[in-house]
Amino acid sequence: MVIRILPNPDEVNRLVTEEFIHLAEKAIRQKGFFSAALSGGSTPKSLYTLLGSDRYQKQVLWPKVHLFWGDERCVPPDHPESNYHMIHKLLIGKIPIPGENIDRMPAELEDHNRAATEYEQTIRMFFRLGAEELPRFDLILLGMGEDGHTASLFPGTAVLAEKNHLVFASYIEKFGTYRLTLTVPVINQAANIIFLIFGGSKASILKDVIEGRYEPDRLPPQLIRPVNGRLFFIMDRAAAGKLRNLKGE
Repeated sequence: MVIRILPNPDEVNRLVTEEFIHLAEKAIRQKGFFSAALSGGSTPKSLYTLLGSDRYQKQVLWPKVHLFWGDERCVPPDHPESNYHMIHKLLIGKIPIPGENIDRMPAELEDHNRAATEYEQTIRMFFRLGAEELPRFDLILLGMGEDGHTASLFPGTAVLAEKNHLVFASYIEKFGTYRLTLTVPVINQAANIIFLIFGGSKASILKDVIEGRYEPDRLPPQLIRPVNGRLFFIMDRAAAGKLRNLKGE
């Protein structure tokens, strides 16, 4: 685990944008493409805006980039709460990425289990996986809610123990709805995992995740332990306010 603490959200976004560019360049040079699973929610909005800006977007060879989603609300793609809708508005609509390189979750399907199965097949086909194989994304971006959820891995939900599927339709009782999410084994196979965390409202739960007892049913981010990859927690000082080691060393 690598912890980086920066003065403010702008500095965090700049660092993660530059890391995205670096990882994309490295992967494209080594194997010809870069695969990233993106995070939804409010935290990464400024990141996507920056990555799609004139300053940074030209530094990425977008025709060689393939975008996936870490989770999605079960709404149509043009719905205001759709993660795809948000990312399309802030990033995809600004960059020269081919449509066939964008693999969104089909969350608008009424049969949520079918939607999960279809997206699992999309991933299997892209990575050319055998029956028991797991994909290896070059990068998975994650956020963390004040309740301790990440992606749509919510505390106390059955998906936390799921090991047989790449994608799962998880019922979130507090919202009375389903969400699609990558499962823990898939996330942990990634080459690089970056948690992006802002704000003092996350300070207490972040302290529990990083410095507290191992309680993954209450603190799902504790399940994120790459098998053969790098794990970053990149945060602003407000989010890091209750950590004992503010330097993140």
